Parts: sequence; C-alpha cells; structure tokens
Amino acid sequence: MSRPRLRTALLAAVLATGAVASAATPAGAAGAPAATTPSAATPLSAPGPFTEPDFAATCAWHRYGEGEQPPWWLMFTDPLCVEYSKRDITVDNGGALRFLLAEPARIAASLLTCHYYQQDHWSVQPSTGAAPWVAWDGQYWWDRTGRRAGVRLTGFRVDGVPVGIGDAVIALRPHHPALADALAAYGTASGESGFTTALPSDLRCALAG
Repeated sequence: MSRPRLRTALLAAVLATGAVASAATPAGAAGAPAATTPSAATPLSAPGPFTEPDFAATCAWHRYGEGEQPPWWLMFTDPLCVEYSKRDITVDNGGALRFLLAEPARIAASLLTCHYYQQDHWSVQPSTGAAPWVAWDGQYWWDRTGRRAGVRLTGFRVDGVPVGIGDAVIALRPHHPALADALAAYGTASGESGFTTALPSDLRCALAG
C-alpha cells in the first residue's frame, strides 16, 4: 500500500472513531442524572462490535420530521424508541434554525428513560441543493438497566468523501489483513463505524428493572 493511501486509511479510522465517540451520548445521555453507588461500580469492559439492544424487538417507534418536536409526555415512555429526520440542516432556508429550536425538546425526551434507542438521518449543507458538508445515518441506544450502550454511523461523508473505520478496513485489507481483521469488528462498509460499550451502574434504573 502506498504511504498516502495508508495515511488516508488511518486518518479515516481516527476521524470515524472521533465521530462515533461524540455521538455516543445522543440526545442528552450525558445530561441525565444517573444515580450511582460506589459499591455497585465495576470496571467497564472494552468496547465491542455494534449490536442491537435487547429491547429493540419490542420498540414502538415514534418518528418525527424536520424540525418537529416530540410531545412532552414522551419522556415518560420506557423503552423509548425515536427516529428523527435531520436532513435539512441548511443555512439559507432556515432549516438549521428549525433544527436548533427542536433539539432541546428532543434532548429532554431522552432524559428519564432507562431504555433508549434513537435513529436519525443527518445532512448539513450551506444552501438548498448544495452538496452536504457532512452527512450520515445514525443509531444510538442505551440500556441503563443492563448497563450497555451502542453507537453506529453509516454512510458517513465529509464533503462527499466517505469516512469510517470500514474505509480503513477496505484500504488495509490487501496488505495488512491482520490489522484489517481487528478493525472490522467496528465497521466493514465504506462510511461505517460502530461499537457497544459498558455503562456505569444506575441505581434508579436497576431498581426499576
């Protein structure tokens, strides 16, 4: 593999990992007041491949369009499974402003639930019809009772260029198959990155079951 191509592959992996990490706390997970106890805390395990949450099969999906806010009572739903369209984050037509106005209610909806699964579809562009600066489809979930969370981004593109752990895998595969195999657990397709990880103990959700 040429040095420029190898550098591109490794950069893709780094950028994708950063993007996944930043998405690992969707819609207010970090802001939720998790009750924890030191005696219940255990060392967190290393991240693993992305998987669907155990409660996914029982999800009743609530779907919302561009700039649409969920109702206040949704925060009391558990499990809560939502899908948001965020493809019109556009500067010149007010789409970006509508997105920003809708986000507080979307974040608030996620704060109380112990079982949360969000899917969304992003596209950020300067003007209507322009090529997106960045775009992706996301899946984010947590199970505070089971102390697990997962994140997966697909079709992640920056200025039309696919960026993901999967791109590093594709570039490395011909000449560094062992490294490609190690990375493949976290993405195989172009623009794909994902993982699951452990969460700290949450006493409130543990008691709720």
